[in-house]
Amino acid sequence: MERFATVSTPLWFWIAFHIGVFIAVGVDLFSFKRRNRELSLRAAALRSAVWVGVSLIFNAIVWHWQGPDQGLDFLTGYLIEYSLSVDNIFVFVLIFTYFRVPPRSQHRVLLWGILGALVMRGVMIWLGIALVERFHFILYIFGVFLVVTAARMFWSKAETPEFENSFWMRWCRKSLPLTKEFYGRKFAVKIDGRLMFTPLLLVLIVIDVFDLIFAVDSIPAVFAITTDRFIVYTSNICAILGLRSLYFLLASLVDRFVYLRTGLAIILAFVGSKMIVAKFFHIPNGLSLAVIVLILGITIGLSMAATRNSGTTERRD
Repeated sequence: MERFATVSTPLWFWIAFHIGVFIAVGVDLFSFKRRNRELSLRAAALRSAVWVGVSLIFNAIVWHWQGPDQGLDFLTGYLIEYSLSVDNIFVFVLIFTYFRVPPRSQHRVLLWGILGALVMRGVMIWLGIALVERFHFILYIFGVFLVVTAARMFWSKAETPEFENSFWMRWCRKSLPLTKEFYGRKFAVKIDGRLMFTPLLLVLIVIDVFDLIFAVDSIPAVFAITTDRFIVYTSNICAILGLRSLYFLLASLVDRFVYLRTGLAIILAFVGSKMIVAKFFHIPNGLSLAVIVLILGITIGLSMAATRNSGTTERRD
């Protein structure tokens, strides 16, 4: 596997990255609280552009401090994670619709859901790289897994998940004292002196469970590019941080991306195949980046062309 020997990243670089993450999340949370209303399509587009810009600035810093190879690895990994996160958004829309979550409450669920995803993905990346460093052949297992997942995405129809029949949902309804109605943006309330949990907590649990499922696909995909712990971790985190704004940008447009799921399946098949043949055939990461951009461009363009007469309702400030 190319560049299996990872570049040593100084401790101060890790610390600086996390300080930047905390500041960015704090600023984003503060601005959402000040707004105190549903995010418009225009505002969501602006926030998404800001998150992408921040990630590209960090990419430039990595390029400068660790060299062009690491910079290219980060950019490719970030693009893979960011594109695969669109699949998360499709499911988020289904979850919020199924539970009838009020738009103003969606902000808080997504915030805590993303924070939970940061912790879970950090643990999964650490475990995954530890396994790869100890058992190199696992990379080929990851590759086969991604190809199989791609085949399932390509040939199977997108179906609405059975939220109510899932193990976690049955466990929550059986074990937690739940209210029947939402109480604004609260996860828990006291009723007659008894602590009760609102349906908003159920939504948060379901979102984190599905993000964990998606991470099983997306994290191994980055291993096709690099096994450098810092690059895999930071590319994942940067992609996830912009997920909340991306949701409000794409939530009303999901029906237009009719071919994007096919494109994501092709990307997974490509990176999985790259991992499988790495020992015998080297595919440069620059070429991988170009292939991924081309696939996304074609599938998004075809989707927009096929649904240009469908129309969407834009929310205005």
